[in-house]
Amino acid sequence: MNLHQFAETHEVTNQPPPLDGANLYRIDLPLQQWMQRFDAGWAESRVDAYGALAGGPLMEAGFLANQNKPVFASHDRFGHRIDLVEFHPAYHQLMQAAIEGGLTSLPWTHPQAGAHVARAAMTYLHSQAEAGSGCPLTMTFACVPALKLQPDIARQWLPKILATEYDPRNVGMQHKAGLTIGMAMTEKQGGTDVRANTTRAYPVGAPGPGQAYELVGHKWFCSAPMCDAFLTLAQTDKGLTCFLLPRHRPDDSRNQFYIQRLKNKLGNLSNASSEVEFRGALAWMIGEEGRGVPTIIEMVAMTRFDCMVGSSSLMRQALTQASHHCAHRRVGGRLLSEQPLMQNVLADLALESEAALALSLRMGRALDHQDDAQEAKFSRLVTAVGKYWICKRAPAMINEAAECMGGAGYVEDSILPRLYREAPVNSTWEGSGNVQCLDVLRALSKEPGVLDALFAELGEGHGDRRLAAHIVALKDSFRDTADIQYRARQLTEDIALGLQAKLLLEAGNDLVSEAFIASRLGGQGGRVYGTLPRGLDVAAILARSTPQGF
Repeated sequence: MNLHQFAETHEVTNQPPPLDGANLYRIDLPLQQWMQRFDAGWAESRVDAYGALAGGPLMEAGFLANQNKPVFASHDRFGHRIDLVEFHPAYHQLMQAAIEGGLTSLPWTHPQAGAHVARAAMTYLHSQAEAGSGCPLTMTFACVPALKLQPDIARQWLPKILATEYDPRNVGMQHKAGLTIGMAMTEKQGGTDVRANTTRAYPVGAPGPGQAYELVGHKWFCSAPMCDAFLTLAQTDKGLTCFLLPRHRPDDSRNQFYIQRLKNKLGNLSNASSEVEFRGALAWMIGEEGRGVPTIIEMVAMTRFDCMVGSSSLMRQALTQASHHCAHRRVGGRLLSEQPLMQNVLADLALESEAALALSLRMGRALDHQDDAQEAKFSRLVTAVGKYWICKRAPAMINEAAECMGGAGYVEDSILPRLYREAPVNSTWEGSGNVQCLDVLRALSKEPGVLDALFAELGEGHGDRRLAAHIVALKDSFRDTADIQYRARQLTEDIALGLQAKLLLEAGNDLVSEAFIASRLGGQGGRVYGTLPRGLDVAAILARSTPQGF
């Protein structure tokens, strides 16, 4: 008897084919349709090309960049202080592709209808491959409105910030064709309460906007410390003020910017976050003295938008992996995707993903039309609503997608663990959930026209009685101002669900809108995914979001 033939146990069966090299744009029908709906059809070939990059070389680079975390080198081998963050080449590959692709510049250099939507679509694809690099990319993109408040500084810095060239060298800005920008606001004693910051700014000569100051203080979170300059906040005699602080002084000497350590984070592993000290660091005042928060909010509004896009992206990649797995994995002789309970779960995840994408790209459309008062007020509100709701939904959704794959979704060979670890950063960074909900109340109560803009957007229900009833109840909730802060999360959730339902209804895909409204507004769904009501075509909903051709 040949025992060897019985010892061979490793025939591999019942496994899905790899998605390696998939064009993430071409396998995403909802993205294609929502881009067209929000005026970005002109950019389809550009986004399609980025989809091929994201699903191919950038996906591979994402795994490498997360397996090889950044390393802090405080001194060189001769003992000189260098404060250098060293990255794996894969991280630089990701940054170069994104910057050359226009992810930090497109809406500013080519403003037109659909520009913010197209750039958001490419960011959505990029973040599916690797989300950590999104931190410096987002801040470089988002700094532009804040810097424009100081035209003399903007004229000097923006041409290189908006250039589509990536140069990671640790040299002064005058030696580089392209620059990246970071942010340093948070201090250990205040956190979100930046008005408690103690970092102090001292004028070098004449005080005032655009003038040089030296900053002394400590920042507990400095995002992306390898960037060429940072927007930061410091106290002057007139209060908290915004500054642009470069890593190098104009004479090429190192600025007095000292990295204390890199943060050991839950996720976001490819990206460096740090604690820093300013020991007389040169910086220039941006905007009006004592108006630091309103100035830097110009940047924060854009980074919050990218938190929406980023969370939507993580959800989409989780859905892609789960639906693809279930389309090829058999249990009990049947494909998982053909089994009723799994169809319920996957279709529910598909609804969550598409609703998040729809609200994110609708926000992009509003940014493309800031000269329209209605759109400007709408974006002011939805920045906070979407940042809260989409970022809150992502971790649980990704967890459910991983569970669809069983143990295959729990091991690090899969991308699911990385997506799951990454998800909480978007709900925490740039203002946690409570901060967003209180900002919703602030916008609605203190900024004229925002509440009217919300209900103008929602309309009367677009022919759906459940959405109409939801809108009436929402109006009643705002008339009742008793304990409104206590109810702020519920109010924000209701706004988000109403807007998502309205967008899906208007898009005209009855299968999707009916399932979303029945489960989110109709009182027939639960808080756990996979509790869709009876009578829905879940197989068709699932087919809409499952990668085809694999």
